Amino acid sequence: MIIREIVPVTKQKSRVVTDEDFSFVLYRGELSRYGLEAGRELPPAIFEEIYREILVKRAKMRAMHLLTRADYTEAALRRKLDQGGYTPGAVEEAVAYVKGWHYLDDARYARNYLEAVRGRESRRRAEAKLMEKGVSRQILKDLAEEDGGEPETGMILELLQKKCPDPEAADDAQKRRLYGWLARRGFRNEDILGVFRSYFGG
Repeated sequence: MIIREIVPVTKQKSRVVTDEDFSFVLYRGELSRYGLEAGRELPPAIFEEIYREILVKRAKMRAMHLLTRADYTEAALRRKLDQGGYTPGAVEEAVAYVKGWHYLDDARYARNYLEAVRGRESRRRAEAKLMEKGVSRQILKDLAEEDGGEPETGMILELLQKKCPDPEAADDAQKRRLYGWLARRGFRNEDILGVFRSYFGG
């Protein structure tokens, strides 16, 4: 393995790029300690020591630090670690480490998120956002089964009552605005229409 280039990232850190098209980030003192220079060979034994003693340990510490400040999905944590310049192997070991201690749990993250947005947006919209964050369909399906497929008509009615406390005073234009507002929050058309019929009459 040959070091193709060493690119400064900050005043203290640089990215070591190899001819095998992968890279990792080290501090200046670490570069000096291991005698790493562009154009020179990176012996397997030296790389293994860097990987084990620096990259994996640092990736685990970084993952723990991130998770103490905020909850992450597995996909989001992987992206953060990738951005930090850790090798794919170090990222895998760090993710496995925090999962082993139950600091990283997509099901828990999704459950907490759904509870936090309950009453403000539809289940469908919340699940779409969770999938964007990397939560799997299977986890969402399992959580839906836990909830027993609770209908959202009650939530729609509650939102309508807040937005339009006097249904008899609502004209057609206001009803259209309310319908659009609920639809944009991801509620199903048939659920909205069913609540509209009972709330507004007709």
